[in-house]
Amino acid sequence: MEDSKRQLLWHGMFLFLLGLITGLLELKFTNTRMALAAHLEGVMNGIFLLAVGANWLEVKLSPRLKTAAYWSLLYGTYANWAFTTLAAIFGTAALSPITGVGHSGQPWQETLITLGFMSVGIVIISATILILWGLRRTTKS
Repeated sequence: MEDSKRQLLWHGMFLFLLGLITGLLELKFTNTRMALAAHLEGVMNGIFLLAVGANWLEVKLSPRLKTAAYWSLLYGTYANWAFTTLAAIFGTAALSPITGVGHSGQPWQETLITLGFMSVGIVIISATILILWGLRRTTKS
């Protein structure tokens, strides 16, 4: 599990870097508001992974559930940044009424981004519940 902790910390820093780079390129995107959102998603999800990674050894779950939480965290955080970045590139308005104002993509793009954001929501909430469960107070033996 020590490896998983270190990997979460690595992915946190890498996603933070992706967020910073996205921020540097904001003006190159079709939808600059969505690009700003992608920048923030990268930075904040990177920080989230760093926070979880720092406490990973305190998460007490069965090996199977801990593996599910680990991969759900990675999918949820990277996909959140990726789908927001794709939405900025495509100029879609799917599930983003504030950042998508005045923009719309091709129907297939809107569908892809909608499904992507929906999957991220389900997965990241599931991962958070698993982590909360793993951090619950346990009885002392």
